[in-house]
Amino acid sequence: MMTGLFVSELERTFKRKKTAVVLGVYIGLLAFSWFFFFQRGGISFFDAAHDVKIDSLNSAPLLLRDLSFVITFIVIPMFVADSFNGEYTSGALRMVLIRPHHRLKLFFVKWAVQCLLVFIILCITWVVGTCLGRMVMPHVNETTFLGGQTVGTIGALLYSLKFYGICFCIFIAVISIGSILSVLMPNSILSYVATIGALIGSVYVSDKLSFFFSVTDSVFRELSKPNSEFLVNLLFPILFISLIINLFVWKKKEWVG
Repeated sequence: MMTGLFVSELERTFKRKKTAVVLGVYIGLLAFSWFFFFQRGGISFFDAAHDVKIDSLNSAPLLLRDLSFVITFIVIPMFVADSFNGEYTSGALRMVLIRPHHRLKLFFVKWAVQCLLVFIILCITWVVGTCLGRMVMPHVNETTFLGGQTVGTIGALLYSLKFYGICFCIFIAVISIGSILSVLMPNSILSYVATIGALIGSVYVSDKLSFFFSVTDSVFRELSKPNSEFLVNLLFPILFISLIINLFVWKKKEWVG
């Protein structure tokens, strides 16, 4: 039953024109980012205050830095608003809910498909960044990340995977916040605007939430610390609480009324 729901959600997601358009635009930006790398003379940035020469070992995290704003403020909010709100306002969700599915299962399926989409995007970005970095960027045996960490080939690979893993956790939190607002808003446009507003507004709530606005810069800074407690003390609690709120609003919503 759960597998059938998941396949059905995947089919509906990829049949939507907006999904194809957004993925197409992202692939175009991925290619343009490499052009932009060369236009800048092979220079990128860990954050606004620290520039770095791109080499064969650090290219994957730096490529994601150029694209993380698009993922955070365009790709995820559009996908989530379309899935959690667009299907409701279009009536497509009613056709699913009239079948004997448990509502909470449907929520987890929709949430999991959104996470899968972002995971695929990150995998493509990592593969492109890693492969093209090895082929066209200056070959080095070691590289230095923010905070003065100098690592070799294996160390750079592990750093890159850790960097993408933490970014993925942040993007899951963005999906969770966006799904709450999409359930509460009356249409998908307001859902998108509310999600963007919440991400930008989080900066004014606390400096500790600035990772929602500048995802990769925050991750570079956290990885430069010897004992960062960012995941345990901040991100995981936000993920857990947002999921609880999601389940509450999803269960209370009158979907077929």
